[in-house]
Amino acid sequence: MTVLQIVLGAICVVLAVWLVVLIVLDRLPGDLLYGVLAVVEIGLVVQLVIGLVRISGDHGDLNVAAYVGYLVGSLLVLPAAFVWAAGERTRSGTAVLLVGVLAVAFLFLRLHQLWTYR
Repeated sequence: MTVLQIVLGAICVVLAVWLVVLIVLDRLPGDLLYGVLAVVEIGLVVQLVIGLVRISGDHGDLNVAAYVGYLVGSLLVLPAAFVWAAGERTRSGTAVLLVGVLAVAFLFLRLHQLWTYR
């Protein structure tokens, strides 16, 4: 697991807790939360570039299509959750962001599994 994945995963966990608190308090996410989501998205772009560089070298028995699919998929989850949440300005929209953040964290684990068991 790269340091970037660990940092982004930790940020996702903090965001998930933050979103749960917002859901319980029935509050909408603010600009700070959206800014942190943007930072995570920038990190996901960096992760995509690093992942593509990693597979250009020796990658053994790695399923390249699955690996690239998870890299690209993780990049698309948060924007999709944001668009959905922006259209649903209620507690449910905040819950969609929570699901998106948790999905990204689990995609990190899957990327690690794919790379480790190649």
